[in-house]
Amino acid sequence: MPALIRYVQDSRYFPESVDVVVIGAGIAGTSAAYELARKGVSVALIEKGLVGGEQSSRNWGWCRQQNRDERELPLIIYALRRWGELAQETGEELGFRRSGLVYATGNQSDIDAWESWGAMAKNYGVRSDILSAERAKTMTPGSTSRWLGGVSSPTDGHAEPAMASAGLAIAAQRLGASVFQQCAVRGLDISAGKVSGVITERGTIKTQRVICAGGAWTSMFCRRHGIELPLGNVIGTAFRTAPIEQAIAMPLYTPGFACRPQLDGSYTVSVSGRGRLAPGAQGLRYARQFWPTFKARRKNLKLELGLDPFMKGPEALARWQFDHRSPFEQIRILDPAADMALVQEGLNAMRKEYPALAGLRVEQAWGGMIDNTPDAVPVISHVEKLPGLILSAGYSAHGFGIGPGAGRLAADLATDSTPVVDPTPFRYARLVDGSGLQQPGMM
Repeated sequence: MPALIRYVQDSRYFPESVDVVVIGAGIAGTSAAYELARKGVSVALIEKGLVGGEQSSRNWGWCRQQNRDERELPLIIYALRRWGELAQETGEELGFRRSGLVYATGNQSDIDAWESWGAMAKNYGVRSDILSAERAKTMTPGSTSRWLGGVSSPTDGHAEPAMASAGLAIAAQRLGASVFQQCAVRGLDISAGKVSGVITERGTIKTQRVICAGGAWTSMFCRRHGIELPLGNVIGTAFRTAPIEQAIAMPLYTPGFACRPQLDGSYTVSVSGRGRLAPGAQGLRYARQFWPTFKARRKNLKLELGLDPFMKGPEALARWQFDHRSPFEQIRILDPAADMALVQEGLNAMRKEYPALAGLRVEQAWGGMIDNTPDAVPVISHVEKLPGLILSAGYSAHGFGIGPGAGRLAADLATDSTPVVDPTPFRYARLVDGSGLQQPGMM
């Protein structure tokens, strides 16, 4: 585990029926459960491992509008507003701080892209300040590079991945939600072509609405019911440093590393855009849909070929019966190895950029499996083929910050409420019929 995630006590009584079952207790699932409970809906949040145990505790913790795909902007704008409200509303510390973010670069192409993005984002009321070389240097005191420029997004911020999902799950419980961990959902009970329940390893819960927020496992779960969901899983790497006298005051992106300072003087660090592909049956199945994105970004992806992904994990060839042990019980928490070469690269880049951090050392490194869609925009949508199923997946390495917005939208769909934002960009159909499927925007 990348950090000691907060303990969540399971609920006492396993329900026979609820209005909505949420599968997966990452940030999208816990946010949905909390918003459903706020609506007065009976909800059960079911997690095969631990609340926040997979990617929701393994990400950078950034909560940003900057560099979002335009299709996501209305949802992240709402999500940031919710981040700002949730601590007081729930009484839980989620670690959110509207600290601002800074990007600095020596590449003109980066500046051109940020200028273009900023012109678009102004139409949504988003503030994005292009920095001159002098201003970029002023905002990165102690750095050694002669920056060409940068961008500042002063209304963005960060939260604490080890705290956020757990805090929302506990807040949902306080409003009446049931939470159960170490309890895999093996499949859906279907009657007359519609969802009528979920089949878990502890028994069946009757329900007519299910939100599946299973992260990297979502596509495998859907295929068991004959639903195609093109997701590509990428393994990211991040690390945490030992505490040190801090030289970087706010989350910072540079071409060599990205980091988030923490309250104890440590940093969470990664190398932006870099990852590993270890394809199994799922990767081959959807290779055609992902080929354009792979070609555009292959220089930043390390390909690892082997038989292991075909045998176990979310990429595997898997068949199971609902009254027998499922793949979700075989691996309770995905814990891929960190790419230690990438860790060393990020550490070296940080030390070189900031001589004051020459004594910086790695406390812990970890991997995380990130579920991506072909256009890098999530699916938050009904599935017409199976009424009662709502998908919330494919957050493509930028789902943590958008989580409270994603949870609200999924909750609205599950209760037939007026959606908080237009759900059209997140519709499931675009991934299977190609309608409106576009190339990924900025990441």
